[in-house]
Amino acid sequence: MTDRHPLAARVDAAFARRRRPLETLLDDAEPVARACHAMAARFHRGGTLVVFGNGGGSTDAQHISVEFVHPVIVGKRALPALSLTADVATMTGIAARAGFDEVFAHQLRHLAGPDDIALGLSVDGHCPNVVRGFERARDLGMLTVALVGGDGGAVARSAAVDHVLRADSDDPRVVKEVHVTIYHVLWELVHVFLEHPGALTEKAAS
Repeated sequence: MTDRHPLAARVDAAFARRRRPLETLLDDAEPVARACHAMAARFHRGGTLVVFGNGGGSTDAQHISVEFVHPVIVGKRALPALSLTADVATMTGIAARAGFDEVFAHQLRHLAGPDDIALGLSVDGHCPNVVRGFERARDLGMLTVALVGGDGGAVARSAAVDHVLRADSDDPRVVKEVHVTIYHVLWELVHVFLEHPGALTEKAAS
């Protein structure tokens, strides 16, 4: 009997690193559903989804916004969304004048209102500009939803965040993969709730 090829163990380990975070996500179905319900209620009132993040999270922000504005599923309703990372001139202008920590908060102050939704992504939860964005969003009365990894960091501990959805991993690659799954679930369930507007009452949420 021959030993398994050493690469097989590497393959097994790669999949094992992803299994637990996805199983944890399944266990967190209720918090995810509550976040979706709250988002759907804001959309129902005419709100806009405003998304932001750094690095890979900045491209996730653009991915999320386009999925809501231009659904890939034929027949699904387009919903208003924008990414604060899409305009390089605006971001760098704010960073040069007010500092990088303010690049999201400054835009929110001028673009968003109390019916809107702030969705921020941070792989490790330690992004000062994401925290500042949520603080500004809370001042504006926005709904706030965070996608984080690791222990959630300063983002998860912030009193400005209404819903924290965490990828249970310290591996940034796995966190980003789980985040993609989470925001696709958010998109799908938001549409489910919007197709049943009777479910968008405070009584239905309790």
